[in-house]
Amino acid sequence: MVTIDHDAVLRARVLLLGSGRPSRAELIGAYRVLAEVSPTAYVPKLVDALLALRHESRDPKVDVALAAEASRAARRIEVEAPNRAERLHRALDAYQASLFALGRRAEGRAICEELAEAGRSEPLASVLAEEGHFREAAELDDEAARNGIPENSFWNMVRWAANLEGAGLHDAASTVFRELLEATRRKAAEQRTALAILTWELVHFSRMRETAGDGASAAAARREALRVLEELATTGEPKNWSCILGWWKTLFVLSGRAAEPAASPESPMPPFGTDLGWSRDVRDGFLGMLPGLEAEAARLREADRLPELVDIQRRIGIRAAVREGDHPHLFEERFTPYFDEGVTLARRLPDSPARLARALTDRSMFLVAARSFEPAHADFAEAVVLLHDL
Repeated sequence: MVTIDHDAVLRARVLLLGSGRPSRAELIGAYRVLAEVSPTAYVPKLVDALLALRHESRDPKVDVALAAEASRAARRIEVEAPNRAERLHRALDAYQASLFALGRRAEGRAICEELAEAGRSEPLASVLAEEGHFREAAELDDEAARNGIPENSFWNMVRWAANLEGAGLHDAASTVFRELLEATRRKAAEQRTALAILTWELVHFSRMRETAGDGASAAAARREALRVLEELATTGEPKNWSCILGWWKTLFVLSGRAAEPAASPESPMPPFGTDLGWSRDVRDGFLGMLPGLEAEAARLREADRLPELVDIQRRIGIRAAVREGDHPHLFEERFTPYFDEGVTLARRLPDSPARLARALTDRSMFLVAARSFEPAHADFAEAVVLLHDL
C-alpha cells in the first residue's frame, strides 16, 4: 500500500499552479508525486517530461536512468488511455537506444523484444540484423508489411530486401526490391520522385542480380540505368528536389556489406540496408575500424599490392559515407578524392576489369548525388562497356 505524503502533494500542486516557470527537473519531481494520487492525469505527463529531459542530457548514464523511469511509467498508463501506445513506443525506444549506447546489448535486446510485442518491430529487426540473424529479421519485416507498412516505402523495402539477401534468399530479396523499383519507375514517370533515385535503385538491383548469378537481369538493369543517366545528362532532373543524399548513402553502404566481417552475436555489425536504427555501440565499432583500415592501406600501397588496396580504399570510403554521406555542405568537394582515387588505382589493374567497372560505377553514382550528371553518364557508360552489357 502506497503512503501518500500530503504535504508533498500540496507543494507539487502549488508549483504547477504558480506563476513562475519551473525547471524540467522541478516538473518531473512534481509529476512523480502527483502520479501516485492522480495516475490517469499525471503519469503521461511524467513520461513526456522524462523523455524531454533525456533529450537535453549529454550523459549516457543519466540518459539510461531517465529512459528506464519513463518506460516504467509508460507501462503504468491505462491500456485504454489516449496515446498510450505512442508514449510506450517512445519510452521503450529511448530506453533500448540508451542501453545500446552503453554497450548493454542483452538488456537492449530485451527491450527491443518488448517493443516488438507492443507493435513496433523495427528496432528488434535491426538488432537481429546486427547479430547476423537475417532470416528472423526478414520475418519481422514481412510481418510488418502484412500489417500495413507504408506502401513501397524505400526505407522499409530496402531493409527487408537487405535482410532477405543476408539470409541467402536472393530471389525473395529481388522480388521485394523489384516491387520498390516498379513503384519508383511509376513515380519517376509522373515526376513524383527523382530520376537520381531511380538510377541508384537500378544499379543496386543489378548488383543484387549479379550476386544471385542472374547476369542477364543484371545487364538489363544496367542498360536501363544508362538510359536514365543519358536523360539526366541531356536535360537534368525535370524538377528540383530537396536533399536526397540519404537514398544514395543507404544503397552505397549496403553495397559494401559482403566485404565486411560476417555479423554474429559475439561480433555485431551494422544493419546494412537502413540509414536509421544502428545501435550506438555498433556504429562506433564500425567507424572505429578506420585507423586499422588506413594503416592496412598504407602497407598495401607501400607493397604495391593494388587489388587489395582498391578493396580496402572502398571500405574506407564507405565509412566516410556512414559518417557524413548525407551532409550536403561541400558534399562533392569532400567525397571526390575517395572516388577519384578508387578509379585511378583500378585503372592500374588491366587484368581486373570488374574492379574498374565497380570503381567507375561507384564514382558515377556519387556524381549523380552531386548532380554532376554528364561525368556520371560518362563513367557509367565506360563501366557498361567493360561489363560487355552493350
